[in-house]
Amino acid sequence: QLQLVESGGGLVQPGGSLRLSCSTTGVALDNWAIGWFRQAPAREREPVACIPSHSEKTNYITSVKGRFTISRDNAKNTVYLQMNSLKPEDTAVYYCAGTGNLNCAPYVPLNPKNFDPWGQGTQVTVSP
Repeated sequence: QLQLVESGGGLVQPGGSLRLSCSTTGVALDNWAIGWFRQAPAREREPVACIPSHSEKTNYITSVKGRFTISRDNAKNTVYLQMNSLKPEDTAVYYCAGTGNLNCAPYVPLNPKNFDPWGQGTQVTVSP
């Protein structure tokens, strides 16, 4: 059973950077695609990015392209989300979750219903 734990969240000023980590245990990470999602108060959970099992073409939502970078180190069982040029609208709880490569392919809408299991989330707050 894949288990995921997010870390790296915090408070940052607009324009700043954070790197989130998604540490996994239980099974080999290289059999899983991993997605990052976020959920702001009173809003639905939305996808952010996804990376297939061996770092084939990644998938980003339009609003984070050029600012966020998803990467992975299968030897360390960890997936990362580097977030630069952060904006107040990036404020949310960020979650990572596992899926198969077909649900993570470029130009495929990232549907939270196709992802399981999930981590517990890490809070990111972007504020002056």
